[in-house]
Amino acid sequence: MTLLAAVAGAVAISFSAILYALAEVSPSTGAFFRLFYALPVLFILWWTRRDKDRRSPKRRMVALVAGVLLGLDILVWHISIEYIGAGLATLIANSQVVVVALAAWILLDEKPSREVAIAVPVVLLGVSLVSGLGRGDAFGSSPVLGTILALASAVLYAGFILGFRLSNESQSPSAGPLLESTAGAALAILITSLPFGGLEFTPTWPAHGWLLTLALTSQVAGWMLIGYALPRLPAVETATIILLQPVLTMIWAVLIFSEQPSPMQWLGAALVLVGVGFVALTRTRRTVISPVT
Repeated sequence: MTLLAAVAGAVAISFSAILYALAEVSPSTGAFFRLFYALPVLFILWWTRRDKDRRSPKRRMVALVAGVLLGLDILVWHISIEYIGAGLATLIANSQVVVVALAAWILLDEKPSREVAIAVPVVLLGVSLVSGLGRGDAFGSSPVLGTILALASAVLYAGFILGFRLSNESQSPSAGPLLESTAGAALAILITSLPFGGLEFTPTWPAHGWLLTLALTSQVAGWMLIGYALPRLPAVETATIILLQPVLTMIWAVLIFSEQPSPMQWLGAALVLVGVGFVALTRTRRTVISPVT
């Protein structure tokens, strides 16, 4: 049952970039409304179990601040999709697993294993190949810029993951810290939206239908399922689930949008998957690792 929940969560999250692309809205509009539509549902889920949420006000504030990083991550990731496509942008952003391992070493004194040290250059090589190295056959309107932004998204997401972990060390129901993080993320996007084209507050159809679907599937259901299942799964299954999401996103991007990365970019994608999978497999449960939403 736990494995089934994790797989269902990964499948739900794998449509995140696809649903955003189908909405055809600005990056800030898509980022804000996927969070805004999720807030009432998360509040109801938290309210029904609020008596079990024993976190201190300080921990709640940590979740809110971590959400600021999440909002910036989603915004930058959405912009990267504009330049390099949904599949490759999601794949690069999922290298946050490597970033989390390095950050846990630097900030939390959780020294990486020899396997992690081997995997890092493999991932970096893969990322460089995904950028297209300036070749004319590379997929995307600006593959180098898209790759850089997707990497920035990975760094921001790693910061969110570490903060989110710190906000709920008491292992209270996940709806509470997820509600606070989502609120912090929405607030961050409101503040930073002007440089990226501003927010379009007038709902349009079918754009907001796609964004509502994104909010209910990836932002709520996907995160709740993943948050429940990953801490309860063995390392091998955890690594498999983490890899499943970006692989599925690349498949959906090819089938729905006919995205066609170059052979070099496919090779880079394969290297990133190998490196990320290797890191995910060798990480202990002391560090939280989750797919990008």
